[in-house]
Parts: sequence; C-alpha cells; structure tokens
Amino acid sequence: MLESLHVKNLALINEAEVDFTKGLNILTGETGAGKSIIIGSINLALGAKADKEYIRTGADYALVELVFSLNEKQREILKEMDLPEEDGILILQRKIMAGRSVCKINGETVSSGQLKALSGFLLDMYGQHEHQSLLKASKHKELLDDYAGGSVTELKRELKERYRSYKRDEEDLSSNHLDENARSREMDLLSYEVNEIEAAALIPGEDEELEKQYRRMSNARRMKETVTVVHGMTGYEDDGSAGETIGRALRELKNIVSFDEEISPLLDQLSDIDNLLNDFNRSLSDYRESLEFDEEEFQKTQERLNVLNHLKGKYGGTIESVLQSFDDKKKRLSQLESYEEYLAQLQAKLQKEKRELLSDCSRLSKLRVEAAGELSLKLSAAMEDLNFIDVDFSIEVEPEEEHVSEDGYDKITFMISTNPGEKKKPLAEIASGGELSRIMLAFKTVFADEEGTDTLIFDEIDTGISGKTAWKVSEKLGKLAGGHQIICITHLPQIAAMADSHYLIEKQVKQERTVTDIKRLSEEESISELARLLGSGSVTEAVMTNAREMREMAQKTKN
Repeated sequence: MLESLHVKNLALINEAEVDFTKGLNILTGETGAGKSIIIGSINLALGAKADKEYIRTGADYALVELVFSLNEKQREILKEMDLPEEDGILILQRKIMAGRSVCKINGETVSSGQLKALSGFLLDMYGQHEHQSLLKASKHKELLDDYAGGSVTELKRELKERYRSYKRDEEDLSSNHLDENARSREMDLLSYEVNEIEAAALIPGEDEELEKQYRRMSNARRMKETVTVVHGMTGYEDDGSAGETIGRALRELKNIVSFDEEISPLLDQLSDIDNLLNDFNRSLSDYRESLEFDEEEFQKTQERLNVLNHLKGKYGGTIESVLQSFDDKKKRLSQLESYEEYLAQLQAKLQKEKRELLSDCSRLSKLRVEAAGELSLKLSAAMEDLNFIDVDFSIEVEPEEEHVSEDGYDKITFMISTNPGEKKKPLAEIASGGELSRIMLAFKTVFADEEGTDTLIFDEIDTGISGKTAWKVSEKLGKLAGGHQIICITHLPQIAAMADSHYLIEKQVKQERTVTDIKRLSEEESISELARLLGSGSVTEAVMTNAREMREMAQKTKN
C-alpha cells in the first residue's frame, strides 16, 4: 500500500506531503490546479522519463519520495530482484537534476530501469486516455494473455524462440536459390579460400609467439650493444666498474677488520653484494651470447608473420576467427557440392518447424479460448455493476493460420452489444468514450482481484459519464476499495462522495509565485467540496443540503 508521497520543487509544487489511507482516496480540485502533477510525481518516482523542465523555476533539483508498506508477495519479489527492504517498508526516492537523476530504494542507489521493473508489482495506474487503447486490436490480445497468465506466458516464450528459428531458416532457404553459374562461382571462391587457409596450417596462439620473437630479433643488435655496456659497468675488468670498485672496497675493509669487531658484519654485507653482482654479471654475459642474430631465422619469422597477418586481415582479427571462417567455408562448400540434397534437407527442416510452430499456435489458441470464456463472464458481471444494462459481451478468438507471428496466429476481438436486440459488434465500432472508460474500469477491477494488486490509481476514470452511471461507477469504486487501496482523481461529486479520505488540490499565489498545495479535508470540508463539484455558481444552503444528502447516501451504499 502507498503510505505517503513527498514532493519538493516539482513544477508548481514547492513542497507537499500527503499521507494516504486504506480504502478510497479521492483527489479533487479546480481544472488546472495541479491534480495531474500529483499523479505524475508518482510516475516519476517509479522510473518514468524525467528532464530538467520538471524542476521548479529557481530550484537546483526536484525530489519525489514514496513510502510503501509491503505485502508478503511484494517482499518476495524484492528479494528475488536483490533489492533492499526494511521490515516491510519500502522508500523510493528520485532526485531530478539538470541532465541526470538519482534513484534510491531504502537508501541504495538503483537504475530507473530497476524502478520500472518494480513499479508493476507495487501499484497499477490508469491514465486519463488509457481507455482509448481498447480501440486497438493488439491491446485486446495483450489483456487476454495477461489474464490467462502462467501457461500462456510460458508457451508464448517458447513460441517466440521457435518462430525466430523458423524465420531464420526460411530466410536461408530463400537466399539459397542459386542458378548453376552463381553456384559454380561461389564454389570456386570457397575452394580457393579453403585451400588458402588450409595451406597455412594455422596453430592458435602462434602469431603472438612469433611477434614476440620478431620484436626480439629485430632489436637484437641494439639490445646486444646495451647489454655489453651494462656488462662492462657492472664487471670487474674496467677501471671504475662496479665490480672493480667493490673489490677494492672489500680489500680496504679487510685491512681494518682486526681493529674493531663491529666492522665484521659490514664486511659480510659487502661480500654478499659482491657475490650477487658477480652472479648478475655472469648471467648477463650468458644473455648477451643468446642475442646472436640469425638472418635466415629472422627472414622466416617475418615471412610467416606476413602470411598470418594477411589471413587475419582477410578472414578475421585472430587466428581463432580465421579457423572458424575455415570451418564455415568448408561447411558451405559441402552444401554446394551436394546442392539438391542440401536444399531438400533445408525444406524438410522448414516444414517440420512449421508443423511444430502451428502446433504451438494451436495449443496457445485453445488456452486463449478457455481464458476468453472465463474473462468474458467476469467482465460482463463487472460491466453490469457499472450500469451496462443488458450488456452482451464476448471475446472472440479467431485462428488465422496464414498470419502466424511470434505470439501465435489468433485474431482477438472484443465484441459487445449494449442495446437489447442489437447484435454484437467489435468494441471499436460502437463504444463511446464514457463506455470505454467503464469497460476499462471493469478490466481493472477484474485484474486487481486476479493479481492481488494492493494499490490502484485512477486519473479521471469518470470521462464521459454522469447521472446514474456516475453513481454506478462510484459504487464499483467503493466496493473495490473494500479490498484495495484506491487513489482516484475525479470531477464528479457522485464519485467524490464515496471517499474514505478526501484531498483537495488548490493552486494559490504565495510571495508572488504560483504554488500547488494538497490537504486532507475534514468531513465538513469534504461536504463543502462536494457542493462545489455539484456545479452551482454559489454554494447556497440548498446546495450544501444536497451535498450532505449525497455524502450520506454514498456512506449508506458503502456500508
């Protein structure tokens, strides 16, 4: 459940804090007061795209913070996503700055992608124009498959892989219809390339070893000159060399060691240095002898490296890539040498894949038909609660084998008749804006019960409705709020009257700046706001009486 919302420096909001409650939370206010900013801020906290335009003029950043109390299922999901939670409390924070934003969960920085992945498990949000999506056939399939859940989701995952494999093989077959001349030309080229690579007798890692040897040989003369100089500097033959100087120092110390026993350890240290230097000098001499330059060996190394670099430049950046190319070319050459047999095998494989693909599509179609029957009954019942009298609603699942895709071959259509005696037609052809709003609400209520969603947010679910229908929608929201937290923006007094908690959003001018504030209304303040929503130019005693009666009626209905 969403416990609270804290917003700072966002659009018209200087700073606002809202504590939400269980049941039906109603948000009302004049048009343009900033109701959608409140809902938008929740979206931002859950990872929606943000830019510096959201930051209030004069501020360096905008901040949105949400506090959720989690149910057991949500706590398990956080654990699976390796995200922190503390004693069933989740604090989401997003700080929006120019050019970047920082997202945190219980103080731990996360990506906006992680927030988006988590958001669907925390709440379900219905936007102002979401009902328009019901006019799209793709949305019908999405809603049905979401309702069907587990088995359909798993089958669609398998079907997607199978379909992509089928399309790859279909493309292979299409690109492999060669005439005799084209096949001959390709075979000639492949034969040349296979022989070229084969003749090189490549060994993985050979190029690295040869390059190492080549660097050593190509710099051997300079290396030998330097080693000779260092050998003389550290030897015992030249005047002033390290070895000759240390030897003289040893002789001098030996002459005085008998005068003071404390000199003895120093003499031993210098003797060790002399021995180490002597060993180093001999090793350096051996290394110098190994630097003998062999012109013939150098030439062979250079020629071999040229061959390897030519093949790497032509067939891949590494010897491993060249060898992989060699295997691929041999395989392709073998296919072309037995071309008719290869095509026959490819066609047989494609036919087998298509049979399996159609079989999966058929299984998926059966699952959809079963789910469509169940969902149609539940939606029909929900629509009747929303003042659809004599509604006849069904979900048609029509297999179209010629239109196979990665999510099956079914055409899903929502069919409806809202008038007795009229035959059912596709929803997109006959539903008005108000009817679409109620149908989407019916979907939301059914899905909320199925998925166990704690929090549902409705941004103006009342589009295009009034009168008795508005009361029915109000009753439905009141009933739904019995098992869920509902946060709802509305302009209708019928819906506002059903509130468990009523909040007023107002736009005011403070210190010559426009600001949006939100506050929770008392019972009497809520009745005054209902009177305003009833549409009278002035709030008379009669209007207040009407508002009070509407509130009482709503409470009786809810109880």
